[in-house]
Parts: sequence; structure tokens; C-alpha cells
Amino acid sequence: MNAASAPAPVETLEPEVTEDTALDSPWVVIVWNDPINLMSYVAFVFRKLFGYSKEEAERLMMQVHHDGKAVVSSGSRSDAERDVFRLHEHGLWATMQQD
Repeated sequence: MNAASAPAPVETLEPEVTEDTALDSPWVVIVWNDPINLMSYVAFVFRKLFGYSKEEAERLMMQVHHDGKAVVSSGSRSDAERDVFRLHEHGLWATMQQD
């Protein structure tokens, strides 16, 4: 193989790893108020999906009702994605964001 047919060297750049990307920063799942679901149903879903006590589920439901939203879980991105999916399956409006 002569120099003319040798492959040219390829420069590769390593992605810059910052502390934010190195660690899976916590994600939070937010449930938003909606005009459709009964408050008792929302509390029921919180108990069913997250294992909250009746009192904690009702506190979070009231926060959704009065403040328009409440953080119902936190964890890794994949956990948050799973929780949002499960809440959607139960008809609740939920989103996730990095904390």
C-alpha cells in the first residue's frame, strides 16, 4: 500500500462531559390540574401508582387543585418517563422536567 492510497487520519472529538451530564440529575414528574378528573380519582391514582398514604395523596391532590400543579415523583429520567406514561394511562395530565 502506498502513501496515496492510505486512509487519511480521522480526528474524533470526545463529547465534553460536565457534571450535569455525568450524573443523571434528578427529574421531577408534575401533575397538572384539569377540568375533567374528579379530585377523589386523582387521589386514588396517586395512591395506586406511587403508594402514597390516603393523607399524602389527598394533600398532593389539593395542591394540584389549588396551585394548578404538584410534583408527585422524582428520580432518574427513565423513572420519570415511566411515571408520566403511567399517569397518562390513567387520564391525568403529567409532564416531566429536570430538577
